[in-house]
Amino acid sequence: MFLAGVHWGYFASILGSSAALVIAVFQSHGTSWQILKNYQYARIDTFLDPSRDPLGAGYHITQAKIALGSGGLTGRGFMQGTQSRLNFLPEKHTDFIFTTLSEEFGLVGSVSLLVLYSLVLLFCILSGLSNKDRFASLVTLGVGVTFFLFFSVNMAMVMGLAPVVGVPLPLVSYGGSAMLVLLLGFGLMQSAHVHRPLMKSP
Repeated sequence: MFLAGVHWGYFASILGSSAALVIAVFQSHGTSWQILKNYQYARIDTFLDPSRDPLGAGYHITQAKIALGSGGLTGRGFMQGTQSRLNFLPEKHTDFIFTTLSEEFGLVGSVSLLVLYSLVLLFCILSGLSNKDRFASLVTLGVGVTFFLFFSVNMAMVMGLAPVVGVPLPLVSYGGSAMLVLLLGFGLMQSAHVHRPLMKSP
């Protein structure tokens, strides 16, 4: 909707309402009109301070941070990560696969993956902006935004910058449905790029 040109006032009202809702959620904690369940508040507390329960609710993110830091510059080597191979790191093949990659290939491997993701995102942006067909342009840019949200939320999640949610790392995490949906989006994007209207030569 933003890319299609919807007036910014709508988004401002949504952001204002969201901020008010967040404040209400925190204010309602422990009252008779509590908005969220207790386990949901526990997730928020774990996100804000994982060290409060390092062996319970904060276990996932604590082990993920250890794996991220232990990789160093070049990593421990393929299949040599201690956190992942000794099963300290849960869900190492799906949601937390970025930490496994970082531990085994280090900063070099992590940055290389980010560069590849950036190239895909750059192609989406350039293709969408150059496409003269408005619908095809919005489809391409929409797929690009979705792809960006996938990997940015996953990486922020495993680094402790966002709450732990079930968002896979695109094209890397083990799984079927997320891969299928993403490849379907890429197919629509490539079709829009191949069949884009070309400038007529004078």
